[in-house]
Amino acid sequence: MPIQRIDMTPAQEAIAPVEPCTLVIFGGSGDLARRRLIPALYNLMLDGLLPANFAVLGLGRKQMSDEEFRATLREGVLAHSRQSLKEDRWSSFANRLFYLSGGNEDRRTYTTLKARVEDMERDLGLPGNRIFYLSIPPSSFAAVCEGLEHAGLAVRTTRPYARIIVEKPVGRDLASAQQINGVTGRVFDESQIFRIDHYLGKETVQNLMVVRFANSIFEPIWNHKYIDHVQITVSEAEGVGTRAAYYEEAGALRDMVQNHMLQLLCLVAMEPPYSLDPDVVRNAKMEVLRCLRPITGKDVETYTVRAQYAGGNIGDTPVPGYRREQGVKPDSTTETYVAVKCAREKPCRIVPVKWPCNSRTSRRFCSTTIPSTLSPRMSWLCASSLKKGCPYASCPVSRARENKPTRSRWRSNTPRYLAGRHRKPTNGCCWM
Repeated sequence: MPIQRIDMTPAQEAIAPVEPCTLVIFGGSGDLARRRLIPALYNLMLDGLLPANFAVLGLGRKQMSDEEFRATLREGVLAHSRQSLKEDRWSSFANRLFYLSGGNEDRRTYTTLKARVEDMERDLGLPGNRIFYLSIPPSSFAAVCEGLEHAGLAVRTTRPYARIIVEKPVGRDLASAQQINGVTGRVFDESQIFRIDHYLGKETVQNLMVVRFANSIFEPIWNHKYIDHVQITVSEAEGVGTRAAYYEEAGALRDMVQNHMLQLLCLVAMEPPYSLDPDVVRNAKMEVLRCLRPITGKDVETYTVRAQYAGGNIGDTPVPGYRREQGVKPDSTTETYVAVKCAREKPCRIVPVKWPCNSRTSRRFCSTTIPSTLSPRMSWLCASSLKKGCPYASCPVSRARENKPTRSRWRSNTPRYLAGRHRKPTNGCCWM
């Protein structure tokens, strides 16, 4: 039977046209802009989803000219874009990329920023709509909002509009998160503030809901009776790279677990939402978080592990340990590896969830693996299945991996004429 694919993307004609605007990226010289934001914008242009008239201004501490900024971003697009670089399209796209050097805490930066943005809008005929993207450490969020307010860039008008995008993590702890929300809520109206986790834009992540709720073979058995545990694994081949200033504040726990991996857990464990309305989906996710068993006191040592990567080799290439990376304190205790075991209790009793997360590994890898509970073992099944060292070799497994088809493994039997005298269980796979 051919595989039926369900498209949950709105029809092209249903997408409202995007108004011409100026996108200002704070942290424009950083890793996220080079590897994620600009390649994403380039792909949107190729897909016809960007307005014909737009401008992107990167703001960072590093001294660069517009041409140097464009050359850096071109390398990022070559390495990380899902579509190949087309010279004619890139040329027109690059002509709308600009750069400004300045510090986030320096009030003079925002006076210069306002003048530069107004000059760009006048030269390109832009209407004054502005989006401010905060791709910076959370400790600078409040200073940026206050700087925009001081320069008169944080307008609350409908036309032209101003919007602010706050990247995860929002703060280091509850107190700092409340302080950031207080400042952003004072400077901008709540309708202008977008707190986002860019991980949710990945196709594999969005596909989790479709696999769960659009396939009747999965939904009836997606509960504690049939699922043994959930394992969410994220490994990155890159080290801290140019992110030392951010990573020293966040670490793997705040950078990955409390946002990206929690979002994956919510999609795997939440109850079916009655609609795809953003508030309905958010409320379904919140119920998962409320049901997680708290890890406190001595349980922290039992159910969590923190570590750092040391120096070594990846293939034939020597790589430094975390404490020897540029910009990292020699005595830093920031974790680059974290593993957490938690459990969701109500309403589905207890299902263990395991979260290994690591940087500087031999390859980039992200997967969500869901083994079912062990079926009753028959005499011909016991020995051969467990000899391989996997305690779940004898049960069906579903796995979703980044940029890979969702894979389910089932048990079947090898025909006698192939197996000889002894029948052996084999794996059958299907992809979605």
